[in-house]
Amino acid sequence: MFKPASSTRRRFIQSAAAFAAASQLPDWFLHREASMAAEVDKSAPAPTTQAKLPVALIGCGGRGTFVCEKEGAKHLQVVAVCDVDQKNAANAAGIFKGAEVYTDFRKVMERKDIKAVINGTPDHWHTLVNIHALRQGKDVYGEKPLTLTIEEGQKVVQVVKETKGILQTGSQQRSDKNFRLACELVRNGRVGKLSHVTTIVPTGGHAGPFTTKQVPEGLDWEMWQGQAPRREFLNERIHGLFRWWWEYSEGTITDWGAHHHDIVLWAMGLDRSGPISIDGRGIGEPIKDGFSTFPSFYIEYLYPNGVTHTSFAIPQTTPPFATEALLPDSERERLKTLPKNKNDKGWRNCVRFEGSDGWIEVARGRIEASHPALLSDPLPETATRLYHSDDHVGNFVHCVKTREEPICPAEIGHRSASHCHLGAISCRLDRKLFWDPTKEEFTADEQANAMRSRPMHEPWGYDKV
Repeated sequence: MFKPASSTRRRFIQSAAAFAAASQLPDWFLHREASMAAEVDKSAPAPTTQAKLPVALIGCGGRGTFVCEKEGAKHLQVVAVCDVDQKNAANAAGIFKGAEVYTDFRKVMERKDIKAVINGTPDHWHTLVNIHALRQGKDVYGEKPLTLTIEEGQKVVQVVKETKGILQTGSQQRSDKNFRLACELVRNGRVGKLSHVTTIVPTGGHAGPFTTKQVPEGLDWEMWQGQAPRREFLNERIHGLFRWWWEYSEGTITDWGAHHHDIVLWAMGLDRSGPISIDGRGIGEPIKDGFSTFPSFYIEYLYPNGVTHTSFAIPQTTPPFATEALLPDSERERLKTLPKNKNDKGWRNCVRFEGSDGWIEVARGRIEASHPALLSDPLPETATRLYHSDDHVGNFVHCVKTREEPICPAEIGHRSASHCHLGAISCRLDRKLFWDPTKEEFTADEQANAMRSRPMHEPWGYDKV
């Protein structure tokens, strides 16, 4: 089932650790960024055309509020807030003075003065809110993962085309200099022939069973569940903990995986495509009456260009964790060579690209390489340049005004989410799957193909919003 990593690659990784590593952006890249910023300033519209974009915040939990209050403060005017939890809505109204409070997103969409929606709802609500907003003529900044299922992603892409709306997926690492530099270097062959990619993400929740509680005053539990299967209320189902329940999300595979797998696809120029095989294993059984997503996982992907990719979330403990026995012998050896956090409690959250000439590793706030020259030597003027954005919300607002395509449009957001869904499906089936990225279907596998979608609880559906 799991193919051993080659001894050649293992020796390469071990020897690469001896090389000096650069950990900051190189001068040539910073000079280029400064030059590009100056050009943008010259072409900026007059101040009278730079009024903030009037938006509605749908889903006022931590992430949605943070996007509006911090990341988008200079671009957005929040004129309405909507949440099925009245406490969340009241908190947001206290932050965004003058914003009208709603509990039903459909009522918000009736307002003609609202030009766009910031969708910060839980994963199982992303698609229906986004589709309804687009059909009502609103543009959308939708948090990642863009969808709960592969089919939902296909539907969102279709609706964007039909409505000609602007949809920006909240994969903000695309607007981060470190990640863009890493992707440009890999795309231009800086590590030589790319052979393997590793993505490491944090482990997820693993707890329970939990005790049923009375629904808190001010929470519309029926509306919160939406299209999802009906369940008894638990405090541990809502707010940030929804990620660890299969009914509403797919755990850390989609939570962090949507970010890092997006970068992998971008670096290879496959961000409108995907892998051709997926071999996943969930680690840590879901708990009855407790969290139902895998807290840890190990997945192998293969791409049409022959590049292999291992993605995992595995805890590191002392003595060695018991679940390590579930991994291939070769992979246990390879993991020993990967960088650890300073507290030695786990591997560093990162994306690592390995090629014939070295490796480049990137994470939030840092970029490193097997030899400093991989970063410090400038790319030639003829090098492939990637879409430039240093402000993800700003890029969205710019595209709302110009009708240009944003840096992470619907199809790309769909593909990065699908990449994670494929891994989750393989983990749940506990077997290798073969995928046609053009047809977006599994090859001769009825059971896996059925898992590209999930039934929606009545009265919700694509044509009922």
